[in-house]
Amino acid sequence: MRKVCVAVGALLAACSPSIAPAKPLRADAPKLVVAISVDQLSADLWDEYRPRFRGGLARVARGTAYRNGYHSHAATETCPGHSTLLTARRPVSNGIVANVWIDQSVSRADKSIYCAEDERVPGSTSTSYTVSPLHLNAPTLGDLLKAKSPASRNVAVAGKDRAAVMMSGRSADQRWYWDGKSFATDLKAAPVPRSVLSFNTALASAIATARPPLDPPPLCKAKARAYQLSPAIKVGDNRLGRAGGDVRQFRISPELDGATLALSAALVQEMRLGKGPATDILSIGLAATDYVGHAYGSDGMEMCLQLHSLDRELGDFFALLDRNGIDYAVVLTADHGGMDIPERLREKGVKAAARADSSLAAGEVGKLLAPRFGRTESVLKGIGIAGDIWVDAGVPAAQKPVVVKAAIDRYRAHPQVFAAYSRAEILAVPVASGSPDKWSIIQRIRASFDGKRSGDLYVVLKEHVSPIPVASAGYAATHGSPWDYDRRVPIAFWRKGMAPAASDRTVETVDIMPTLAAMIGLGLAPGSVDGKCLSVAGVSCAR
Repeated sequence: MRKVCVAVGALLAACSPSIAPAKPLRADAPKLVVAISVDQLSADLWDEYRPRFRGGLARVARGTAYRNGYHSHAATETCPGHSTLLTARRPVSNGIVANVWIDQSVSRADKSIYCAEDERVPGSTSTSYTVSPLHLNAPTLGDLLKAKSPASRNVAVAGKDRAAVMMSGRSADQRWYWDGKSFATDLKAAPVPRSVLSFNTALASAIATARPPLDPPPLCKAKARAYQLSPAIKVGDNRLGRAGGDVRQFRISPELDGATLALSAALVQEMRLGKGPATDILSIGLAATDYVGHAYGSDGMEMCLQLHSLDRELGDFFALLDRNGIDYAVVLTADHGGMDIPERLREKGVKAAARADSSLAAGEVGKLLAPRFGRTESVLKGIGIAGDIWVDAGVPAAQKPVVVKAAIDRYRAHPQVFAAYSRAEILAVPVASGSPDKWSIIQRIRASFDGKRSGDLYVVLKEHVSPIPVASAGYAATHGSPWDYDRRVPIAFWRKGMAPAASDRTVETVDIMPTLAAMIGLGLAPGSVDGKCLSVAGVSCAR
């Protein structure tokens, strides 16, 4: 963050857009709300590293910090997780049921739908798409704030497009995300801030320069233990250096978060966020923890280095806000947790940890069933192993229930499968309420099941069975299950002067938005959200 900030510093004061006067929603509302999502920051990681934090993560931990925050839904992926944070709606009602789902009714050859695309655009596919909030069926806090207070600005910066889109919604003033080469935007009508152009130039230069391996502190050195997952894949002791120009390794390192925070800082200064007549919202999606977790697992030296770096970079970012005299409030959470590599989990005593049998993939199960129905091709479609599975559209309607039953019977007979449910079974379950840690597995599935977008059946692997049969480059570990290691995340609120309040209370990510709305005095219509306002210092939930 430091080097890129210096490179664009000369331009930060160049523009100061005029803003129409506005009456504050609440006299003591913060002038800037900073909503931060640390992708794949599980509550387990938070609990382990919290005593070691000294920078930005330490600051938010000294606010009102809930260690038992839950994503109540089963689809613990990036898009569904981010969709809950600032809409206060679970995927069952906001429509974001997965990162990718299958819609066999679309006219294009690619039947997969990316959660943040507009498939109506000619030539768009689920992997080469036009970024859009089209599929989000709920307003974000920024959407509601701008409708009430047009002078407020709604800005998002993230390491992933789906994080930026799901947190900012349809009324973003600026939205920037890493697209694999630079930070890009889908807001074609919005003027491009001068600092963004300078930032991308400086970032390209930084990426072109080799990064030496990081120097691990003692805790991280103690975690250095190599696991040879395949002849080409070794994890556990990588110090996250990279060659000049290696964009892939840039992404799988603390550098991505540093760049995301540096661009956020540049926009704060150029747009004078938090300095206008009304409360502004800045959503920041920090993706490197997720990329490091996928590539190396969550308990090796790599994750230790990532979290120490993130703590320092967040400290730098908050220090910049302090120097600018901004009255700001922060909420920090995660879109989901994650499961470590099974190989390391077994060494730690988790005997059930394993990699999934590749024959459980929907296409493979569908091939085995095909001859029963007079077909040579698979009767099932799916994305990866477990989760939503669809019956192929070519199967006659009369045969579809029989295919679903045969598939469920096949899955339930496998020793690595915890449960398999039909669409009818899931939809028959009422959406649950109460403490989400007590919900049954099918209730968790129901919380992310949409009658139009979800599958014909849903498969759940047993706890600690990774849906990755074979590790590959960048993909040794993952998340996405209904188990608590994927659902439980920290939720921490901080504002200057707030007394520390660590809590073991069970709360939900959908509670974040109502709490922020109360903090700024934005009224929410009764019954319009799934979450509730939390007891945070300085917040009156009765307003």
